Amino acid sequence: MCFSATASFVAGGALSLLGTVTLRKARCRAEVPLALIPLLFGIQQIIEGALWLSFQFDLPQIKTSMTYAFTLFSHVLWPIFVPLAVSMVEPDARRKKAIYAFLLIGIVVALYLLYLIVSYPVIAEIDEHIVYASPHFYKVPVMLLYLAATCMGSLFSSHKLINTFGLTAFILFGIAYWFYTVAFFSVWCFFAAILSAILYLYFNLSKYPQLEVANS
Repeated sequence: MCFSATASFVAGGALSLLGTVTLRKARCRAEVPLALIPLLFGIQQIIEGALWLSFQFDLPQIKTSMTYAFTLFSHVLWPIFVPLAVSMVEPDARRKKAIYAFLLIGIVVALYLLYLIVSYPVIAEIDEHIVYASPHFYKVPVMLLYLAATCMGSLFSSHKLINTFGLTAFILFGIAYWFYTVAFFSVWCFFAAILSAILYLYFNLSKYPQLEVANS
């Protein structure tokens, strides 16, 4: 969350609690990655809370560590993890193949962004929000591929709540990019934490016993 250390830690704690509850709802191994997403959001918010503190108390080593930890979450983990998690709970073979295409896109964009992280310095700055200063990340083609991997694959799921997850992520992505551009990844990750509630509903309301039988 890009607004303050307190807000980040409160959000991180709440999301971690929700994530733990959601994870316990997973009925089989195939559902575990999807159920992990709220908990991972919580960890990511706690990382950014620590980053805020590094600015407040002038802790350069913590600042660098937390900057790269957050960036690895936002730039490398999510483009791969989201379509992978969605594909693992998809019972329809044709839809699963379509989601795999977005997983491939996610792998490509994540590797490209990892290359940029390794090759160029990533600097976090405060300009009302936390800004991760590395202009290579914000090129339109990269954003479109990132958007496809993290949002569009979910729209091919046969689960309605996962469709809602993908559509909501797409809308929030657009809002964050339009209004906050340079602070985009930080702000969108805050908005994306809202998606944890949708996943909690998925694990409470969805009924796919065939998936449990097939993957237990």
